[in-house]
Amino acid sequence: MTVTLSATLAANEDIDRRRRAGERVLHLAFGEAGLPVHPALRDRLAGAAERNGYGPVAGASELRTAAAGYWTRRGLPTDPELVVCGPGSKSLLYGLLLAIGGDIVLPMPSWVSYAAQAELVGSRPILVPAPPGGGGVPDPDLVAGAVRRARAQGRRVNSLLVTLPDNPTGRLAGPETIARLVEIARELDLMIISDEIYRDVVHDPAQPFTSPADLAPERTIITTGLSKSLALGGWRIGVARLPAGSHALHRSLLAVASEIWSAPAAPVQEAAAYAFDEPQELLARIDLARRLHGTVARAVHERFTAIGADVPAPQGGFYLYPDLSHLGLGGSAEITKILLEEHGIGVLPGHAFGDDPAAARVRVAVSLLYGDTAEERLTALNSPNPLQVPWIADNLDFLSRGLNELTSVRHGTVRERRPAYVPTPCHS
Repeated sequence: MTVTLSATLAANEDIDRRRRAGERVLHLAFGEAGLPVHPALRDRLAGAAERNGYGPVAGASELRTAAAGYWTRRGLPTDPELVVCGPGSKSLLYGLLLAIGGDIVLPMPSWVSYAAQAELVGSRPILVPAPPGGGGVPDPDLVAGAVRRARAQGRRVNSLLVTLPDNPTGRLAGPETIARLVEIARELDLMIISDEIYRDVVHDPAQPFTSPADLAPERTIITTGLSKSLALGGWRIGVARLPAGSHALHRSLLAVASEIWSAPAAPVQEAAAYAFDEPQELLARIDLARRLHGTVARAVHERFTAIGADVPAPQGGFYLYPDLSHLGLGGSAEITKILLEEHGIGVLPGHAFGDDPAAARVRVAVSLLYGDTAEERLTALNSPNPLQVPWIADNLDFLSRGLNELTSVRHGTVRERRPAYVPTPCHS
């Protein structure tokens, strides 16, 4: 098997290289939350620096108890003994694929690592399109047929995965869609893995959120972490909630964890326990982050719709998934290359998410528009009108110019290549 660098990380490195070479590139390719660490979390981490023992494979009891409380407050009573912690939810997802075994149903498009991880463990992913205008879940009307066809070929299909809300589309599947999917999972005896790492950054807190665990607690595993809600991606900490009575799965996941990561980093676990207890100061930070993500995502959405792109309105996280096929400039790889090399706009091609390469769909992440320094990002976070923050306004203007130039390509207008970028004071 040939394993390549994650498309997200590869794009991030390429854009960084271009920037170091003096190019101005608007970085819309990397799903990092783009915000500073809250001082309370920084202090907790520093205070736990002397904790250098391995600790339990499942994670420290304080963290498991805090995570259980987090889910219990969301209407999902949770036994801390069925919480497993890992170095990021990404590691936990990999461990779950190994522990569950068999093939898995994935939405199409879906986050780049799902299918890659499945293939690494010898599972063959079954990609099922999301419902029209949706994302994060395979269309319930198509799942049963896909699973039955695979089983008729002798394949062992054991699970399906959903992302709520979604990366790459920024959409949140509604209660009715989740209910239909749960019915099919029961009928076909499928475990459900629900990746809910973006749950706390749904743009509208009043929007209904239904987890498969609300309707099928006996067969739903939830994974989450702090990389999106509190911008702790580099700290690498995640938690998984296993169904009640899933003792065999629990043992299997711990066995995998013991051989891959041994235990999460002890100082990070202490800070994470504080975060999952949800003190008011961190809830206030998450509220500000949710507002910033939603405000900027909607502004970027307006820029794409202004040039005629078909792009569902974002509902959560910091992503959009525009379709630029109307421009007739090729598929996802071609349009991504044109955006980067001719217009200084870095995005990810839809085919990296399992989408049809012939469709000119791209994943846009807005969270690195907030500033180049911690001070700028904090200013953006606390601004009552982030769109008027100078560097955000400048980035949005740059995006508008690039997209307008892109539409001119369709009509045969040739543009000179952009000169090297010289930062203005607001970017220093």
